[in-house]
Amino acid sequence: MHVHLVFVTKYRLGVMDDEMLRACETVMQKVCEDFEAELAEFNGDADHVHLLVNYPPKVAVTKLVNSLKGVSARVLRRDFTGRLNHARTHGHLWSPSYLAASCGGAPLSIINQYIEQQNRPQ
Repeated sequence: MHVHLVFVTKYRLGVMDDEMLRACETVMQKVCEDFEAELAEFNGDADHVHLLVNYPPKVAVTKLVNSLKGVSARVLRRDFTGRLNHARTHGHLWSPSYLAASCGGAPLSIINQYIEQQNRPQ
């Protein structure tokens, strides 16, 4: 099963740069592996990330999302302390909401292309 996930930073603050996005992708790749899932595509912008995840039916999307957001937030806050202002985000990297869209209708190549074309900050 495939799901397109979008996570937005708290208050849509533009805190992410390319280095942080690379670190975030690495962390999320590992979390997906722990769930026996595959991070098929990843990209983002200063204030959000897109993921295309292939996951087994036994995995609850909510549990996967909670782990992806929780682990990535802890690692990024630890590794990029100077860039993530705790006071501005009230201690949270991600907004509590997220988008999880089923990928049954559109061909995966179209969703891959959409995620690849996101304007990644330099």
